[in-house]
Amino acid sequence: MLFAAVSAALAASVAAPAGAQKMLANYMTLTTAAAQAAAQAALARCQKDGYTVAVAVVDRGGQPLVVLRDNLAGTHTTQTAVGKAATAVTFRTDTTEIAAASQAGKVQSGVRQLPSVVAIGGGLVIRAKGSLVGGIGVSGAPLGDVDDVCAKAGIAAINDAIELE
Repeated sequence: MLFAAVSAALAASVAAPAGAQKMLANYMTLTTAAAQAAAQAALARCQKDGYTVAVAVVDRGGQPLVVLRDNLAGTHTTQTAVGKAATAVTFRTDTTEIAAASQAGKVQSGVRQLPSVVAIGGGLVIRAKGSLVGGIGVSGAPLGDVDDVCAKAGIAAINDAIELE
């Protein structure tokens, strides 16, 4: 009986008070299957256009889910693609916008000095139902705007499917 009373008192003292804040979050993020489909579509678009690139898709925390590299793409393209995708997710904006806003002499120029920031076009955020769910980065085409075209093709390949879930 004493054990039951002590147990009840202990349980009452550690129980969350009524109206307490939730302790777990529920959020959407890309699946590996969605990331792979997006990466394959982006790579195919660049290959169709004659570019040898690397493509990376990251989750909403900026961690790589899929990395694909054309066998002729430069060695720097893999890390750059991951960096572009992660930068887009971190700043919640496309890297072309970050590149423009962080030019020398602009207020945001210091952003370029932060670790792992890749302020070059080719990194896009991926959204579903208004929420950020991941990012895609493409590296290896001659200009960031061409990388953007390929990244957009990757997002287009999965957009309908992730909006309907």
